[in-house]
Formats: sequence, C-alpha cells, structure tokens
Amino acid sequence: MDNDDPRNGTEENHREIKKPKLTHAITEHEIRHEFSHHETAVARINNGSFGSCPNSVLAAQNSWQLRFLRQPDDFFFNKLRKGILDSRLIIKDIINADDVEDISLIDNATTAAAIVLQQFGRRFSSGEFRDNDSVIIFHCAYQAVKKSIDAYVIPVGGSVVEVQLPFPVHSDQEIIAEFKKGLERGKVNGGRVREEEVDQIFVDGAHAIGSLRVDVKEIDADFYVSNLYKWLFSPPSVAFMYCNKKLKDVHHPVVAHEYGKGLPAESAWVGMRDYSPQLVVPTILEFVNRFEGGIEGIMRRNHDMVVKMGIILKESWGTILGSPPEMCAGMIMVGLPSKLCVTSDDDALRLRFYLRVYHAVEVPVYYQALRDAERDPRDKDGFITGYVRISHQVYNTVDDYHRLKTAIIQILEDGKICSKLPKE
Repeated sequence: MDNDDPRNGTEENHREIKKPKLTHAITEHEIRHEFSHHETAVARINNGSFGSCPNSVLAAQNSWQLRFLRQPDDFFFNKLRKGILDSRLIIKDIINADDVEDISLIDNATTAAAIVLQQFGRRFSSGEFRDNDSVIIFHCAYQAVKKSIDAYVIPVGGSVVEVQLPFPVHSDQEIIAEFKKGLERGKVNGGRVREEEVDQIFVDGAHAIGSLRVDVKEIDADFYVSNLYKWLFSPPSVAFMYCNKKLKDVHHPVVAHEYGKGLPAESAWVGMRDYSPQLVVPTILEFVNRFEGGIEGIMRRNHDMVVKMGIILKESWGTILGSPPEMCAGMIMVGLPSKLCVTSDDDALRLRFYLRVYHAVEVPVYYQALRDAERDPRDKDGFITGYVRISHQVYNTVDDYHRLKTAIIQILEDGKICSKLPKE
C-alpha cells in the first residue's frame, strides 16, 4: 500500500490494540436484544451458512453508511481507508500476522479464490508453472473454487486432482493419508506438486475466524482466507485475506485505479460500492469482548454446546456423529435415521424444505452415498445415508435442537419418507 497517501492513516493507527477489561459479562437478556431481528418462530441452527449480525454492529454499519451519504467526498478522502486500516489491524492481531500489509479485506472466500487462481494462471502463462502441474483440492471444496480452477487454470495447461475426503471421518490421519495419495496422483505425467520447496498453498478457511483459533504463522500457508460474516458477527459481505509478502503479482480481480499498489490498497477501493461491512470490525471487537473470555470464550462455548446437542440428537435417533467431537468447532454432522430414506441430493433438499416450512427448523441436510458396505455406518434399520449439519452460536437455545429432534421423530411416526415429501 502507498504509505505516503494521507488516506491510509498515520503511525498512530498502527499502535497495538489492547483487549479491554470486562466490567460485566453480557446477559441472556442482552443477547436476546442483540438478535431481536431474528425471526422468533424459527429454530435457526444454520449459522454456518450465512452467519449472524448483532444489532449493535448493524447500528454501526448504518452509521458508516450515513457518513458516506452525508458527505461522500469527505468520506472517501478522510475516513474510508483509515477505517479499513483500523479493521485490518484488529484482524492482524486475531490471526497473529506479523504485518498489517499482509492483510486485505475483500468480499468473501470466492473473491480470494479468484485472486489466487488468477495468479496461478499468470504463472502458467509465463512458463513458471508448466503443463500438467496440478492443483490439489478436496472433493468437497466450495463449488465456486472448482469453477475458478476451470476458468483460470485448466485453460492454460494446469490440471486438477480431487482428493476424496473420507466421511464419516474418524481422525486427522485419515485425511492426511488421502491427501498424500492425491499428491502422488499429481505427479503423474510429469506434473509437479508442492513438496519442500515448490509452489503455493491456499487455505480456504471460510468458516474459520470466530469458530477456531487461526495462527497464520503456525499454519505457514501462502494464502489464507476466512469470511467474517459466518462466525465473527459481521454483516455480509466481508472476508480477510492473508497473503505472504514474498509473493508478487497478486491482484484484486476488479482492476481499479489503485492497481499496482498492493492487494490491500487494491481491495480498499474497487469502485463505488458499500464498504461498511469492512469498517465495522472495531464494533465487532467491542461486541465479542462483552462475553466472558472474549472471542476465545465464545468459540469454546459454541464447541461445547454443539457437541452436547449433537450427542443428544444422535442418541435420540439411534445414529452417529459424522466425526469425533475434537475435530469439530461450532458445527457438527449428525446422522439421520435410515428409515427416512435419504437416498439422493433431491431427498435431502425435500427434507430440508419440509423442516423449514412445516416445522420452522432451519438446518442443512446432506446425502452421503454408500462407499463400502463393510464400513458404511448403520443404525438398527439400515445404512445411514442422510446427515444434518447443526451449528451453535450465542443466540441459540437448547429448545432449538429439541425442535429438530422432535420434528424428525414426528416424521418417522407419520410413516413419511423423504422422496414423498414436498419440496416447493
């Protein structure tokens, strides 16, 4: 970033941000007030998809929007970049980065995928990467990431290796073993993959910040992205992107007049748009610090509660968890009773719709195809091929999960199967 530009702030902006001392922990009543805009009739146990934003942060967002509308020129020249810098400094501390210039604020993880994969594409075009060099991804990578590979890497000679992630999963070692197999597949036909000295690692940690500890120095990836709106209470849409300073030729996919001044500057102005989600991070910090233990305390309680609720559900339904509790953060997969007959993605969609419309429960439902009859999980009636992914955030109550438990039991008692449920 051009540090001589007065819009970027001064050294005063760069002083260490200290965590305030908690005077009194937020009460349940205050939590209810912060999320009073949520539809009260709905058991909202799907924080992982769209996140949640408290009223105090929404008020700060509205204040930033009004500042722009009152005097746009003053906002652009005197407030915007300083405000974004304040937010970046907070993120730097949360993720333990060395330098605020390694941190950019962008729209979401999809934008980060475009940034990284466009850079990959340029390196293929220049000959730095060569034909058949491979991008190694898990099969469950977000669809937009796969499409970005199709758009930016495949046309210039790169190849892609999809690693089948085991599920249900029982240990970290299972994942590592499958990934190592993917690395070997990437070497076929003369392709190169990252070993000790080559190429790059991009971590799409879309759900990470706010749900688990992120230490970019410990992770040691070249790129790391995480959405702030999923688990860190921001309004949509904003994500942080960490980019190792040693990397060159990294640009925002929208080329504006800050092009060439570094990714943080390019991301801070991509033309006329609403920048308020990038500006409310200081208010988010104030909100999370009202909780005992701050963001670490929130993460710990979300993990403990989602595990507890997951165990209650799987014991009630006679099923399983999709992974050990220690591999989960604020979400957990719970097997559905086999008698529901979740035998396709369409069945999963029907059940999700039915739970939303007829039981006021919002939760993602997934179909998991059978892979190995010897190892695939079973309940007393057959193979488990359907799962719900439950989340826990500070606004959730135990009753939310009991409503899901009761809804599934009611569907079974009514003798319904998923293929016969309406989906619109």
